Amino acid sequence: METRKLRKEKIGIVVSNKMEKSIVVEVERRVMHSKYGKFVKKSSHFVAHDEKNECSEGDKVRIGETRPLSKNKCWRLVEIIEKVK
Repeated sequence: METRKLRKEKIGIVVSNKMEKSIVVEVERRVMHSKYGKFVKKSSHFVAHDEKNECSEGDKVRIGETRPLSKNKCWRLVEIIEKVK
C-alpha cells in the first residue's frame, strides 16, 4: 500500500475574496538578508479554493496544497483560524 506524502500547509491573511469560490491569501515570512544579516519581511500571494464562499477580507486562514484546480489555483482552504471583527 502506498503512503500519501504530507502536503504543505501555510497560514496567511485573506487579501481578496472577490472571485467566486476563490480567495487570495498573503503569506508573510521573515528571511535573513545575505549581506547585512537583518531579517526582512517577504510576502507571497496564493490563490486558494473556498468552496462555500465563507471567507472575508482580513480573515486569518490555513491553506493546504492540492492538485491543480485551475491555471493559478493549487491550494484549498483548510480552516478559518480567526474571523475579522
